[in-house]
Amino acid sequence: MHDHLLMAEVPLGPFEGAPVTVYSAKGKNVRLHVARACSQLRTTDVRTAQVPLGSAVMGRLCSRCTEWGSWARPTTALGMFLRALGGVGLLYQLQSYTEPDDDGCWTQEEVRAAAELLGSESDVADEAGEEDDGEEASEDAERLRDLVLSHWRGAAESLHRAQAALAHFSWLEDWAKPRLAAKAQYLETLRSQAALFIEPAGLLVAAAAAILETPRLPDEDPAFAVLGGSGKVSAGLSALWRRWQSAAESGWAGPRVRSYISYYLVQDIRSNRKGHDEARTGAARLVESWEEQAHALATSAEGKPTRLVTARLPEATDERSRGVLQRGLLEGLDLWSQGVVAVWAVDADWGRRTVTLDVPALVADRLLGSSSSMTCEPSCGEADPTEPSRGPAGRQGTVSPGVFDDTPVFDRRPITAEHIHALRTFSPSADQLYIVFSVSGGAEVLPLDVIERRLSQGWIGALVAGASDLPGSLMGPWARTVASERKTSENYWTDRDRGDHHSRFGEEFGGEDGARQAIRHTYRDAEREPTLRLLALARGVHDLRSLDAGRDRLLPFAVWRGLLAHDQLDLAPFRQPSADRWRNGSGVPLGPLAVAQIYTTNADPGIEGKGHAPLCRHAGERGVAASDDLLTIVDLLARDDFDWCSKCGGYAVRRLTDTQLSYYRAAHRLQDITRQLDSDNRHHDTIDTNRVISQLEELADWQPIDEEGWYTSDSWRWCEAVRNLRQKADRLRRHDAP
Repeated sequence: MHDHLLMAEVPLGPFEGAPVTVYSAKGKNVRLHVARACSQLRTTDVRTAQVPLGSAVMGRLCSRCTEWGSWARPTTALGMFLRALGGVGLLYQLQSYTEPDDDGCWTQEEVRAAAELLGSESDVADEAGEEDDGEEASEDAERLRDLVLSHWRGAAESLHRAQAALAHFSWLEDWAKPRLAAKAQYLETLRSQAALFIEPAGLLVAAAAAILETPRLPDEDPAFAVLGGSGKVSAGLSALWRRWQSAAESGWAGPRVRSYISYYLVQDIRSNRKGHDEARTGAARLVESWEEQAHALATSAEGKPTRLVTARLPEATDERSRGVLQRGLLEGLDLWSQGVVAVWAVDADWGRRTVTLDVPALVADRLLGSSSSMTCEPSCGEADPTEPSRGPAGRQGTVSPGVFDDTPVFDRRPITAEHIHALRTFSPSADQLYIVFSVSGGAEVLPLDVIERRLSQGWIGALVAGASDLPGSLMGPWARTVASERKTSENYWTDRDRGDHHSRFGEEFGGEDGARQAIRHTYRDAEREPTLRLLALARGVHDLRSLDAGRDRLLPFAVWRGLLAHDQLDLAPFRQPSADRWRNGSGVPLGPLAVAQIYTTNADPGIEGKGHAPLCRHAGERGVAASDDLLTIVDLLARDDFDWCSKCGGYAVRRLTDTQLSYYRAAHRLQDITRQLDSDNRHHDTIDTNRVISQLEELADWQPIDEEGWYTSDSWRWCEAVRNLRQKADRLRRHDAP
């Protein structure tokens, strides 16, 4: 790199003057830092200031903060812009693959000589000394070929990243144009050099092999009798055909490289067994005949007019979380497709991963078929190479203030699919849940994938806030409180034996326990507050099934543990009185519990399979899915034909609100008093009637915690049940009075 790009040289566009917080030591011209914990800020007397973003501030930043510092929250437009510039982002890409570097110092003559050597079919001489010299020269040529191809793929990936990033920041296009031109010119040089190592005739033969139909196989040939019966012979020859076709269509090498394939037919047979050599010879004849068919088809296609095909390259994949290295733009293609792009590309828009190919008709037939690793379609003509890339859908400047949280909600602009693409590109840690607003649906909490799906269907809405935008003044203290409560909470198995009148009875169904369970199932300290932020947003969702964004993007399991209770509700107080001692109840009205939600994988006994709780291991411990069934407690009490899992009980209860939990406790207290005052109770003399009456007076005054009142039919039924029990207790007290 001859001239190094500096962050201070980058036009800031709409972010010019945006307020940023910086830290520094005491002094006039000291270096500024965007992180208080920066390792280059070596002082205990740290000064904090908020300054307008500009070239002067950028020029004073320390080198570490310039490239890797967290300037703003990553989900803001400013944070995404600065992240796109630093690290291995836009500045790095604009300086990469603009000219040969130390690893790419080879001449055109060296490349041509190496290509001619590898293309020759007589690589090995007769004399031993000449053979050694030939092998060494061939190995050097292969190393140069691999190096040229690697640089070509790397240059294409770098240009794609640069153009794709610039598509989101329109004000940078003129500034970056000279660098892009240098990158494009060097990429074309590498492409032409890579094409020298690729034999177009081999690509044609591979295309012919790919579209060959399965030939008639000589099942009855006695040469293959050593394989066994006719069924084994047929299976072996079919496998040999598939292996040959797969090898022949995957690259551009000649038939000499595939001569080994005949061995696979007899690989499980001892070489000294009678009939082994005959079968091997017969397999070699078959492979040779298939090679001749492919070559003949390729020869017959020569002379036909070429066709223009537009190919869309697959997106680069990043599977580092699974221990797999990142695959680049061209590395996602098979070897044959890479060769086609290198030999016949006439134009490309690398930012949009689109390449125009001028290919022979036979190659076009394969590209437009179902076996291509690229998405291809006939081209109407060459694209205009002077037209700049405008992002995924031809728009400019998708990352700017006004869409995310850089502006007041009143000034927010509607979000588009391009905004979501930019968010995922420049903020890999984007929030999984967002508060959105639309005139059609009002305020909602939705996963990012669901928002994207709605946008494709014409939905119009604006982002209000993500999980990371929730006020720190609320989330910080809550996270510390939950962590401390988890450490000091009672033992879970001991708590299960609490009586109905215990102050913490039923807390395993409440929101406080949900937060503790979410923390308990979050194994990294740094992820605890983000988990609670997601939990806080998800609690306001009306139907948890709307949080299902697909199998690959589910909410963390810890969040679902915070939303759903693992235990089963005891519904005895709400069942009607009966002679069945196991299902006998008190007839307490459901009240606020009537709308409590129940989620199960299958609530229909007519559909095969038991119902499981979304948290059950038989359901994959996946959380709530869009295909799950939603029930209420009314449904549970009204039916007895459910086919539930014996391990999890068949369903999971959405954690109760404070009012619902309070009523659940009150109903169980009333149930316990009902049993004490039952006329069949033989231990009336042990009842403390004064204490019972005091408890009934408390229950008579029960009111919802987070509602103005409950003036439904359930309220007077509740009061009537309490009044009846009070009368029984008064009669019992008078009876026991001296």
